[in-house]
Amino acid sequence: MTEKQGLAGVTVAVTRPAKQAGPLCQLIEVKGGKAITFPSLEILEIQQSKLEQVNSILKRLHLFDMAIFISVNAVEGAAQLIGDTLPAKLKLAAVGNSSRKAVEQQWQQAVLCPNSGANSEALLAMTELQQIKGRHILIFRGQGGRELLAQTLSQRGAKVEYAEVYRRGRPAGDLATLLNQSPAIDLITATSNESLQNLYDMANDEQRNWLLSRQLIVISDRTAQLAQQLGFRRPAIVSKHSTNQGLTNVMQAWHNKQHNNH
Repeated sequence: MTEKQGLAGVTVAVTRPAKQAGPLCQLIEVKGGKAITFPSLEILEIQQSKLEQVNSILKRLHLFDMAIFISVNAVEGAAQLIGDTLPAKLKLAAVGNSSRKAVEQQWQQAVLCPNSGANSEALLAMTELQQIKGRHILIFRGQGGRELLAQTLSQRGAKVEYAEVYRRGRPAGDLATLLNQSPAIDLITATSNESLQNLYDMANDEQRNWLLSRQLIVISDRTAQLAQQLGFRRPAIVSKHSTNQGLTNVMQAWHNKQHNNH
């Protein structure tokens, strides 16, 4: 099977926010598959009161030793407020590869990032984040979210603050669009717990029964566990790499396996 036909006959629903779905959808199509964009997560601006809070933190940016970016949305939100120049001594870190690339593109600076695993655990395991007593660290993220990173860094003696530069919402989509696809949806990508939970919550009873019979592709064991808790009938496939290439490689492996089983 050639690269061109790697996903021939496979229909994939991509649940990323509308603005970020494009590159993955293109790669699926390049490999011969069909990509359906169905955002189950919406990126919204923060409220005015929160914005004032963040801006007052950013006035002190030169006092921080390190800035950590949780997601591409965090990079974009921060860039809108900070602009093109960062304090010279500020070290930069990103939770995953996509965020790392976004930071590098925005500020042309070296970024600390785990080689594999796009999550807080992988970043916390890095040597550079072990001896950080007395360091002042700013975490750019959306409103709410996991506390593990800040908690662990604080336990290691760092002083940690948040700059919440966007908020997440649930789109008002209807799963009927997915249900009525022809050819039928084979795979659904869910690249965060929130996007999976939203997808589940967007379904009515009949749609939910259909949804739980689909094959999911996720990028963390946490999301695979959530899928199991929600009642998905097949174990979610976890892509070890959160890049678009990593995700499509996993789709291709799944497709080859189906092919060989028939």
